[in-house]
Amino acid sequence: GGRARGSARSVRMAAMAMERELLLPLLPTPAAPSPPPAGFWAAVAVWTARPQVANRRLSGCRLQAEREVDCSACGSAAAELREVLAELLPGLEAGAEALELLLPPRVERLKVVLRTVIPKAGAATCTEMVLQDFLNNTATFIPIDGQIAESCTFKKNNMYRLKLRHDKEDESSWFISISILYPEEWDADGILYPKTAWLTDVLLTKIVKWSAENKKSSFKSTLSLIPVEKYSQYYRNLKAKYKEIVKIWPEVTNPEKFVYEDVAIATYLLILWEEERAEKGLTDKQSFIDLGCGNGLLVHILTNEGHPGRGIDVRKRKIWDMYGPQTRLEECAITPSDDFLFPEVDWIIGNHSDELTPWIPIVAARSSYSCRYFVLPCCFYDFYGKYCRREPKNTQYRAYLNFITEVGSVCGFKVEEDCLRIPSTKRVCLIGNQRTYPLSSEERLDEERTQYIRERYSCTLGTENKHFSEVIASPSLFAPDMKHCSNASDSMVQDTSAEMNSLASSKWLAGFQPREKIQKVRNCAALPRDFTDDVVLQVAKELLKISQESFKNSNDEDNAGNWNKGGSLPLKNVADLLDSSALQRLKNECGGLKTLLRNNCQVFEVARGQVQIRDWTKEQQARKQSPGTRKMPLNTSKSRLCWFFLNHPDGCPRNAEKCPFAHGTEELRPRTAALK
Repeated sequence: GGRARGSARSVRMAAMAMERELLLPLLPTPAAPSPPPAGFWAAVAVWTARPQVANRRLSGCRLQAEREVDCSACGSAAAELREVLAELLPGLEAGAEALELLLPPRVERLKVVLRTVIPKAGAATCTEMVLQDFLNNTATFIPIDGQIAESCTFKKNNMYRLKLRHDKEDESSWFISISILYPEEWDADGILYPKTAWLTDVLLTKIVKWSAENKKSSFKSTLSLIPVEKYSQYYRNLKAKYKEIVKIWPEVTNPEKFVYEDVAIATYLLILWEEERAEKGLTDKQSFIDLGCGNGLLVHILTNEGHPGRGIDVRKRKIWDMYGPQTRLEECAITPSDDFLFPEVDWIIGNHSDELTPWIPIVAARSSYSCRYFVLPCCFYDFYGKYCRREPKNTQYRAYLNFITEVGSVCGFKVEEDCLRIPSTKRVCLIGNQRTYPLSSEERLDEERTQYIRERYSCTLGTENKHFSEVIASPSLFAPDMKHCSNASDSMVQDTSAEMNSLASSKWLAGFQPREKIQKVRNCAALPRDFTDDVVLQVAKELLKISQESFKNSNDEDNAGNWNKGGSLPLKNVADLLDSSALQRLKNECGGLKTLLRNNCQVFEVARGQVQIRDWTKEQQARKQSPGTRKMPLNTSKSRLCWFFLNHPDGCPRNAEKCPFAHGTEELRPRTAALK
């Protein structure tokens, strides 16, 4: 049957095809929205080039060829298509005639894309042809069986088509459909070709969503600089080889995240270096040094895979001793200077290197003309202190990546950007593996580097000391002038220039502070107890004032009276309750007020930006916690006094037997160690 009028979705069954159709929502935007066909073809491009974003069982795909077919001049789409197929699929035995039957009567312009779809698991890859018809707004996906150069045929079992259709009766309505051309023969393998329900329920929904958004990403596609198929194979092998480290991880950090993230980064570097050896005809494996190596796992994996190298970090980690003597890790504070140049290494790595991140390209450039670098920026640091965004149109992350790219360009590198496949929101890496100048120009380039550092340093000081009110947001690749710091005082620039010149022979920047060896606890846990108690009591009293509606306890065995659970406030309003000195004290802690309130999870619930009193009357009724709430530790039973028993005007809503906290000092027990 046809779709019902006014319905956003419908399912149609035809004699030879199963089809599902969804209404394309036209989102209101301040600017003129892109026409629906543009959004549709943008969505098709995503699914064609990056199928892994919808099908998580895929590692990616490799685009082998693209050909345009202009049928408007010759008038014979079938003849033109036959020529393209003969070029792209020389081994095609039969099927061209059947493919011609799929063409509508009128065709003007076609695009033929040949791609290889790569699964994550050890399953075989699949070659597909994507036939895009721009006049009729259809994209047909056709699997190819066999070897395209020798003998191959079209596999009609798994053909499907995406189509954009305009409703003639309602000009404002556009529909996108997905049709399976031979549904009764669909061959679902669960990986490359999931069940038909997945196509109609999941893929179609994503295509509609992407078509409506039609957003262009400011980042490169994932793994754009290395072969995806090789990455998938290498990653599976390395993950199996190093997965046991998860079981023996001695650090407090999440082992699965950090182990598999470093495995993925190591996989990327190993393939990048393998491709470099093949391109340059090298036989020896590249050497490296990892500055700010942290837990040292990346150094351990690269060393085990045959690359000579070492890692340096300001603080030794527990896991270092578990790697063995072949993994070279050094505890040392790195200060950008002539004392920390590495002319003997091929690559310098900065993996979440924080304060050292902007210095990585400079260290590489000054170490030797042949030295290259790989940097994965995370926290935002300038040469001196925190990075201050100067591109208001970009996000903080995109602006910082542009800054690190600029540093590499100033240093004379051709900087390439890629996106890693790691469990992190900061997964864009920058690679400098080619110089843009001859060796004879090294002295001139180094003078430009020194000048660039001096100007950035002066600009940063000017921002921190408020010598000027606003930093002009005009990105400049080399920034040889002071346009970013046009309001900085001349005296300040002169002073810093003199200071820089006096240190040019040793340190490259006055005032650079490497990270301290002993990390300070800044999660509000080290704040004075009386300060924390005062804040908790002040916030709780205010929340109790908001709503005087009492909550009738349904459990007669507990507190049988009415218990006031108070109301809720946005986190911003809670901050307004505190004086400036308390806010400044909290600002020096990671997470500030929100962290302090979440630490006191006995008293508060903090979720979706709202703060409220923790309702212990519901703890038995709702085991499932809302997103953002913090679980109570299992080892706290009766080890701390009950805040509600001591401070709430109605006391604790639970009786002493059911409350996990002590109702009086006589109930206190020693705290037991948490099980690991």
